[in-house]
Amino acid sequence: MLTIRSVVLGVSDVPRAAAFWTEALGYLPRGEIEGDWVVLMPTAGAGVQLALGLSETPVQEHPRVHLDLYADDAAEQAAEVDRLVSLGAQRVEWDLYPQDPDFVVLADPDGNRFCVIDASRS
Repeated sequence: MLTIRSVVLGVSDVPRAAAFWTEALGYLPRGEIEGDWVVLMPTAGAGVQLALGLSETPVQEHPRVHLDLYADDAAEQAAEVDRLVSLGAQRVEWDLYPQDPDFVVLADPDGNRFCVIDASRS
């Protein structure tokens, strides 16, 4: 049986992306951060890894695949969005929000879109 062990994210600046995502997720690099590749692991050791690879592909405005990060409730969601923005994420003017969304769309420093979800509404 197959399992998802890593999600690979293309970035234009691997060290910058590694700095952002290690702080955002509380992950640690599995090895040395190289100019074109690094794998980030949960500090507890269990869970999905995030691999960051150098990419020249342009960022998709409406990506087909993205990360969803979960907060326990609306207060935690708001606090996490503020924390992520302070780390270098940007709010995205998302034209596909439904009425009363349970998610906030952000972009990492490379422009990759991701969502912060209020899990209490899921």
